Amino acid sequence: MPPHVIVIGAGTGGLCLAQGLRQAGVSVAVYERDQTREDGLFGYRVGIDPDGSRALAACLPEDLFQVFVATKAETPRFMNIFTEKRAELLRMGEWDTPEPSDPIDSEKSISRMTLRQVLLTGIEDIVHFGKEFVRYHQNADDTVTAHFADGSTARGDLLVAADGSSSAVRRQYLPHASMDTVDAKCVTAKLPLNAESRSLLTPEMLRGVTMINAPGGYACIIHVMEFKWDRDGTLKNDIGGNDSALLSTWPGLKYDNTRDYVMWGWSAPGKRLPADFMRLPGDELRKIVLEHTKDWHPRFRALFEAADPTTAFPLQVRTTTPLKPWPTSTITLLGDAIHTMTPGLGVGANTALRDAENLVRQLVIAHRGEKPLVDAVRAYEAEMHSYAWELVRKSKSQFGGNLPLDKPVIGRALLAGMRTGLRAFNHMPNAKRKAVQAMEKTRGHRRRQR
Repeated sequence: MPPHVIVIGAGTGGLCLAQGLRQAGVSVAVYERDQTREDGLFGYRVGIDPDGSRALAACLPEDLFQVFVATKAETPRFMNIFTEKRAELLRMGEWDTPEPSDPIDSEKSISRMTLRQVLLTGIEDIVHFGKEFVRYHQNADDTVTAHFADGSTARGDLLVAADGSSSAVRRQYLPHASMDTVDAKCVTAKLPLNAESRSLLTPEMLRGVTMINAPGGYACIIHVMEFKWDRDGTLKNDIGGNDSALLSTWPGLKYDNTRDYVMWGWSAPGKRLPADFMRLPGDELRKIVLEHTKDWHPRFRALFEAADPTTAFPLQVRTTTPLKPWPTSTITLLGDAIHTMTPGLGVGANTALRDAENLVRQLVIAHRGEKPLVDAVRAYEAEMHSYAWELVRKSKSQFGGNLPLDKPVIGRALLAGMRTGLRAFNHMPNAKRKAVQAMEKTRGHRRRQR
């Protein structure tokens, strides 16, 4: 009999998997603890690289993939690094760089809310909300039964954990798996992109991704999101935040993607922040950012001050401890449920999409009867192990907690050395081109490597 797949979690990876299986005619159902499709929207911007685009192109119907491409914001042209005093340390990019035209082999700035609405389109009938996973049971006939908090159950031939970094499936299936807490906490918020906020940013900041490098282990990242649908009209099915019914339940800027905006994410060593930091409301979080940035450039502080406090929320940076392969069964995992990453490389969502594409490919082979189901899962897991853990390690090495930058003496010496190196590197065009090529390789740019 063709397999029936149970997916726990309606995040990016789980929904991409469901879309791909539905397109291939494989029976699938998704179970999500959120009550509605409007819930569970944390974060505002996600960078989709060619690996992610390739997975979406493989799993989505063609017209829906084109909608996804159409919802992207303007592509960043620059990668900038500044000091907290607004002095340039590094700029990579050129004004005359052509806008990428390849729908797959290109970087895309995407709204997380919009991406979720795209991924839910057309599979609403197989996504079951209000289903909090409690445990699973492996049956004598090799099927798996998922149990939910409301007393209901679901039975299938394969259970896929796509329930995020706090995965309840992982806790039962791989109890030895552990998470590392990086010594960094973050606040992210957004503000409208208008004449006032534009005046606070340089032209390169307006068309790029900007990082701020500050003493004491403090840092900030700034993204500008300008959407073409503000100028070209609405999109198919009102995807992109233009649906008035959705907006009527999402007042304010928090979930409104009809307007261009600036998003910033500020991070600090956890020991410098109050013990109840993760429970504070948005206005208190914004006050903390302003309190810790008194000596930053006034224009950066103005960005913090102008942020809508209802959009501010805290984040604790965590990452998975790399795991060795485990015996394959009729339970598997993808995305953050198995390999949570720091924001260091910006590839967490893309790796989840890559997992989904790989698992779809293997399950389609099993569906056709060309391979036993467990062998298909084993092949998927072997491929996932081949790329995921190296990305976990690289992401951790590039985000906080690894250098004593918050130390009074050695931290300032390290920071001074880093800044000197960045300023020198900024005047080495050949070295910068090689660095861009290395980043593109990590993010799946295949055609540009030839």
